[in-house]
Amino acid sequence: MHMKILKTLEFNKILAQLEEFASSVLGVEKIQNLVPSSSLDEVKEMQNETDEAAHVLRLKGHAPLSGIHNIKPHVKRAEIGGILNSVELMQTASTIYAGRSMKRFIEGLLENEVDIPILEDKASQIVVLMDLEKQIKNAIDESGEILDSASEALRSIRQQARRSEGKIREKLEGLIRNRNAQKMLSDAIITIRNERYVIPVKQEYRAHYGGIVHDQSSSGQTLFIEPQAIVDLNNALRELQLKEKQEIDRILAELSANVAESAADLNHLVGVLTELDFIFAKARFGKEMNATKPKINDEGIVRLLKARHPLLPIDEAIANDITLGEEYTTMVITGPNTGGKTITLKTVGLLTIMGQAGLQIPAAEGSEIAVFKEVFADIGDEQSIEQSLSTFSSHMVNIVDILKKVDHESLVLFDELGAGTDPQEGAALAISILDEVYQRGAHVVATTHYPELKAYGYNRPGVINASVEFDVETLRPTYKLLIGIPGRSNAFEISKRLGLSETVISSARSMIDTESNEVENMIASLEKSRREAEQEYKEAHDYLINSEKLLQDIQKQMIEFYERKQKMYDDAEAKAAKVIEKAKAEAEEVMAELRQMRLEGGTLVKEHELIEARRKLDEALPKLDKGVDPSKEKKQKREFQPGDEVTVTTFGQKGHLVEKIGADEWQVQIGIMKMKVREKNLVFIKAEEKKETKPLATIKGRDYHVKLELDLRGERYEDALLKVEKYIDDALLANYPRVSIIHGKGTGALRTGVTEFLKHHRSVKRIRLGEAGEGGSGVTVVEFK
Repeated sequence: MHMKILKTLEFNKILAQLEEFASSVLGVEKIQNLVPSSSLDEVKEMQNETDEAAHVLRLKGHAPLSGIHNIKPHVKRAEIGGILNSVELMQTASTIYAGRSMKRFIEGLLENEVDIPILEDKASQIVVLMDLEKQIKNAIDESGEILDSASEALRSIRQQARRSEGKIREKLEGLIRNRNAQKMLSDAIITIRNERYVIPVKQEYRAHYGGIVHDQSSSGQTLFIEPQAIVDLNNALRELQLKEKQEIDRILAELSANVAESAADLNHLVGVLTELDFIFAKARFGKEMNATKPKINDEGIVRLLKARHPLLPIDEAIANDITLGEEYTTMVITGPNTGGKTITLKTVGLLTIMGQAGLQIPAAEGSEIAVFKEVFADIGDEQSIEQSLSTFSSHMVNIVDILKKVDHESLVLFDELGAGTDPQEGAALAISILDEVYQRGAHVVATTHYPELKAYGYNRPGVINASVEFDVETLRPTYKLLIGIPGRSNAFEISKRLGLSETVISSARSMIDTESNEVENMIASLEKSRREAEQEYKEAHDYLINSEKLLQDIQKQMIEFYERKQKMYDDAEAKAAKVIEKAKAEAEEVMAELRQMRLEGGTLVKEHELIEARRKLDEALPKLDKGVDPSKEKKQKREFQPGDEVTVTTFGQKGHLVEKIGADEWQVQIGIMKMKVREKNLVFIKAEEKKETKPLATIKGRDYHVKLELDLRGERYEDALLKVEKYIDDALLANYPRVSIIHGKGTGALRTGVTEFLKHHRSVKRIRLGEAGEGGSGVTVVEFK
């Protein structure tokens, strides 16, 4: 994909934001080289790896990626025999530790059965170099200083050096505490010059201390002298310091050689950690944007749901639904300037290349993008001073270049197509260019303010008009995309709102031809219809949500009721059985005693009388009906039919089948409630009884079916009141205690009329507006006396 296009769509700004989420310089370098892929498999793989990392962040909130360094130059120098310094070795150990931590982190997730196959594969490639890490950390601390524990020889040398240094300080402190020192010394301090301990002596007293002069002050009045008394001690200390350096060099050389031995593993480790840092940076970036993983296809289908421009603040960006590639492959967005057309255009292009680069996109779940081989864009005012080109000429240079390369695997974005020249010629050129690109099979989104292109979408298949909504009341664009509706200029409405005389506006209207007026009126009508449809859809959707919630609550309560009922039944049965068993045991004892008495005393109680008494006692045991057991029912020999009476085994209730709604599922009417029930939980009782057809004049009785609600939405006022009157009579005949009348919210006129009628009806006990779960103020609930 051409780098100029990526810059035009501001992909470079996306990468700059993405860099902030990288944990290492290696990750930043990887991000800087990121470009979109045109391979479907590669794009899917990149999206999957980002999604896995996002899943890990949702579970754990982080990933241990700190401490990664670019140690490849260090490793290379060690390989050719170079000696690494302590900081470079410490960075090597830190990187080894980061790899070990990341491997342990991912393995912990796998133990908890988290499905992350891509990250699992990355972790399996991490080589754990524990011995090398331990060797380095035993010799060097985190700040890069060589530890005494690096070797026994180094510990011994440093111990001797500290003792020698102590002796030197002791002698020098004796000198500066001498009673003449205040007179002979510039300051009573011990300092270091040329790595040897010295004291500051005034010029005139240099002979008193003897020794070696190592430095003097800028004025020459103070000499930094190494007194003769400590020259030998300083020499001994210097020898120890040289030995220390030699031992440190030996230790660094040994550690560097160990690094060289593991060069291949270290280079591979850096590569894997770079990939992991890059993957988690993409996931953290997506989390910051509230982004989601899009579905990927190679069929040219773009379906962006609630899509936002990623470079705009989340609380300011307007979310739009944008679709392309199914019913139409070309979208022409018309309307006035500053309305948001260009932002919409850039959103489509930028989200497409972000998706093809493996980044999640700021859109709702279920969004989908296509993988295009090329994305072309001609956006913005690109006057070329160097080439002495006008705006129009600059645009045409871009368009000519696009037309040379565009094909059926391309996405083309045109901003203000045909602008910068005579309107009539510009519109004709725009139509011709769109036709050419469409015929090549490319997917196109174009913006224009030419009115001639408003009819373009109606005259050609596969093309649709769109516009960006403008609020005439506030004189501001809403930035909301309206697909299927061409844009209006709104010039007359805006002028009127701003105070332009009605006379001037009327005169201007008269100058517009009838055809243009008809188009504008058609657009206005479409906009009005769309707003009304959206409002009605919202009300219907809210009503559906509330109904489903109410149904779920009722079903839950029914299940709890029957479970509680069964438990109480079981408890009562068990209690009764226990009482009878106790009585039976007592009776057995009595019978045993009677037999004994008969044997001993010759009582007249006969054996068959005892057996009969025991039989009667057995029959006294409770035999409770526990409801229908589906496993014991005979196999159904007939297929269910709507209207059949059945038993719902899960509830132990009888109902009637309304209709079949799936392969093995029925809608069942139980009392006033309807619910979905699987066929395996239904037991047939009897078929629907065929009722004789009654004459039209027959009075409707209790068997006449009357709905529990009356829907008046869309009815005229007079017709609605007639229907209410008839419905109330029918409901009373059906002996309903309560019904609902749906009149909608609207202007409130229909609700007022219905309320007034019901207030004066002799059979109405009470009326009220519906609650939140009943439809709110759009419904009136009526209770009868």
